[in-house]
Amino acid sequence: MRVFSTMRDVVLLSALALGAVTTSHAQAPARTPAPATDYPSRPITIVVPFAAGTTTDQTGRFLAKHITDATKQPVIIQNLPGAEGFIGLQHVLRQPADGYTIVIGSNTTHAANVSLFKKLPYDPVRDFVPVTGIIIGGVTLVVQPNSPYNNVQDLVADARKHPGKLSFGWGNSSSRSGGEVLKELTGINILSVPYKALTTAITDLMGGQITMVFGDAPAVMPLVRAGKLKALGVSTTTRMPGYEDIPTIAEQGIKGYQASGWLAVFAPKGTPADIVAKLNAIIVPIMRTPEAATFFGQNAWKPFPGTPQELAQFQKSEIERWADLVKSAGIEQQ
Repeated sequence: MRVFSTMRDVVLLSALALGAVTTSHAQAPARTPAPATDYPSRPITIVVPFAAGTTTDQTGRFLAKHITDATKQPVIIQNLPGAEGFIGLQHVLRQPADGYTIVIGSNTTHAANVSLFKKLPYDPVRDFVPVTGIIIGGVTLVVQPNSPYNNVQDLVADARKHPGKLSFGWGNSSSRSGGEVLKELTGINILSVPYKALTTAITDLMGGQITMVFGDAPAVMPLVRAGKLKALGVSTTTRMPGYEDIPTIAEQGIKGYQASGWLAVFAPKGTPADIVAKLNAIIVPIMRTPEAATFFGQNAWKPFPGTPQELAQFQKSEIERWADLVKSAGIEQQ
């Protein structure tokens, strides 16, 4: 087993359901797919298993516009949030495996959930076909603007003086991992408060119901710039481009600290290899454009497109790393 405090490249991100799920694996209906030479010949649906306005949603809409530009076919964004992505993923598995319904998966849906739940209504490896990675990035530790904490060490010191008094809210696996990593590396006792969505956790933070949030940059940085939240540190190993004024958590004395997340495109099992290859050939060039680098870079995300095989290997390593995290941090399975 890896020692958690030495995990330098842990890539962690999306939320946990509040109850256990016990339904069986969904099965995609049989359908004869159109040949890849004709693909796509009609609209494509991108399922976003999280709420509108989230990083996953923004990413889906960016892809939708550019896939339409490349293929001249409409792309529909279908938000199906709930139950840690279970609802959206099960919907995808009920659709024909013909390349016309794909999903934006994350470190939550396609890696963390394996270890966070005793039973899943899907298998993130067996039930899905990897297409390509999309983006990878970190989270930002934020508190109220009138908080007495001006850096991470202030917060850690107060947590040590008042065990169990401070709390962190999370609405996805990356936001949860931010707090779990801090607890693991410092030994502090802070309360973990789950939310159905990160946006709800941020609302409660601004209302004073919780002490801190580890949030995706697109969700929290506009509020930081507007003076509605205060940023104490970022989870990446180096300062985020565009946010160089915010120090990393590691450089503030929490040696080895890193927590981040990723998004990728998956298709339902049974999708023909030539269709997967065509999807990859459409999306990868989009993610390698300067426009993609600028769009995602302004929110401290980095494109990481690649082959289906590269995504499969990456996913495998992330499943293993989450297993180590859950065990070393003593996280109880749902």
